[in-house]
Amino acid sequence: MKTFPEPFSTKEERKYLLACKNGDAQARNLLIQHNLRLVAHIVKKYHVPVADVEDFISIGTVGLIKAIDSFQLEKGIRLATYASCCIENELLMVFRGEKKCCKTVSLSEPIGADQDGNEICLQDILEGNQEDLANKLDQENNIKQLAIFMKKVLSQREQEILILRYGLENKTEMTQREIAKKMHISRSYVSRIEKKAIEKLKNCFDQYN
Repeated sequence: MKTFPEPFSTKEERKYLLACKNGDAQARNLLIQHNLRLVAHIVKKYHVPVADVEDFISIGTVGLIKAIDSFQLEKGIRLATYASCCIENELLMVFRGEKKCCKTVSLSEPIGADQDGNEICLQDILEGNQEDLANKLDQENNIKQLAIFMKKVLSQREQEILILRYGLENKTEMTQREIAKKMHISRSYVSRIEKKAIEKLKNCFDQYN
């Protein structure tokens, strides 16, 4: 794998993000170059075959560029956190596409039999593994995206209530009544806050997808 430039420091990153926002094409290119290491890291964790690494880095770079172009510095989120989700989203689309293509390719040569004597084809194994992988990546991506959206659009109280209500961040799941008692507010107030927070997150996911 190629050696990529070191990531910028927080101060350098902010400087180039501001310049990029003001239309500085060179700053944009530098942000892309100095975040390619992040793309390679994400590609590597998905155990992509060595022969395909360069192709997947190119695909992930598309997500990186989208992240840089749409990043909002004033939200207080690190570029790497936001970009990771955009990069993984691009990779997910490819995995989903490969899963669909697999169904149209003839891979029906028998390679063995199951315990009932039924023939097993290579296609059966590939489809099963790719579906599991796509579902796993979907779930991981949604969890990361949820964390970003919660910090982005929810108040501190809304975040705390959802974390307690649904056992996020390894917390113990609590009922609305238990949360109300803990926070010294009414159960109906907890319910209203929870409903409002979920609606905000739903709108974020609708826009994201």
